[in-house]
Amino acid sequence: MSGPAPVDAAPDVVCLGESMVTFLPSLPGRLADVPSFTRAIGGAESNVACSLAAAGHRVRWVGRVGRDGFGDHLVDTIGGHGVDVTAVGRDPHRPTGVYFRTDEDRATDAHEVVYYRAGSAASAMSPATVPYDSVAGARILHVTGITAALSADCLALMRELTAPRPGRPLVSFDVNHRPGLWRDGSAPSVLLDLARRADVVFVGADEAERLWGVGDPAAIRAVLAEPAVLVVKRGAEGAVAFERCGVGKEAPRSGPATDTDTVTRTPAPRVTVVSPVGAGDAFAAGFLSATLRGLGMTARLRHGHLVAAAVLTVPGDLAAPPRRGHADRLAALDDAAWGTLHLGPGWTGDDQEVRTP
Repeated sequence: MSGPAPVDAAPDVVCLGESMVTFLPSLPGRLADVPSFTRAIGGAESNVACSLAAAGHRVRWVGRVGRDGFGDHLVDTIGGHGVDVTAVGRDPHRPTGVYFRTDEDRATDAHEVVYYRAGSAASAMSPATVPYDSVAGARILHVTGITAALSADCLALMRELTAPRPGRPLVSFDVNHRPGLWRDGSAPSVLLDLARRADVVFVGADEAERLWGVGDPAAIRAVLAEPAVLVVKRGAEGAVAFERCGVGKEAPRSGPATDTDTVTRTPAPRVTVVSPVGAGDAFAAGFLSATLRGLGMTARLRHGHLVAAAVLTVPGDLAAPPRRGHADRLAALDDAAWGTLHLGPGWTGDDQEVRTP
């Protein structure tokens, strides 16, 4: 990886959304049985910001935290990763959100998470509290569907940020459907509308099935025809990217797709999973980093898989991405060699042999 980039220039990427203080269990098992917790940070957008900064990009995180100790911890920690935090708002009346979780995969019934975020400072983000100037000038604006679920004001902000306007950054949108945040049944329509406004969209096939009743990548593309790039994540099976023909690496969309897409399928490498949390954010960071570098679609998908594998093979939500040269060598493997990759703990070191016999 490259070292953190200086933060005094216009950012390559702005990541906007809520970050919270996370309490991780000291032992596996039910929350009721865990005797103690370790403090960390959690937030899809700040995770992406930290990963991109570690990869050497200029990144700004835009959010809102309380004027409290947890807010100080978030700002200090995210800033310590080389992320520009000068646009983070401090709310004197609302607290910073916190949550507790178990180590199990979010997709299983064993996973537990308890949020204390109702009425948080982040839920007060709105067009009035988050100036558009804080995101203007970036090459990419990365947001997720989580923000839209926090409050009516947050949804209004998301609609403003994704609305067409001259000079709008390329909008990257991770659907990131969290069913527990959507109590009124509006998730399918709201998330579909926001995704259709974006230029680059990340969605899991399982998410699309829950939201819109379609799980096949081609069927998902038919529902989401507008984005210039659609990435459908399929877990261990890899990812499929649809890119409208004639669209440049960072060119924003101009409307619904009318030409034939270029379709790229890339299998995921085998990974010895230590903790499954944070992989989706890491995939987005790897893909966006490769996009900023002007790499082709196969390389972008492979870099997404590699940064995700870095997170999957450590206990927490964040991991240092592989060094750029190391990742580039792996991403450039031919299909047969890529298919032999088996990544385990410690694989990001340059001296690690990661191919299986």
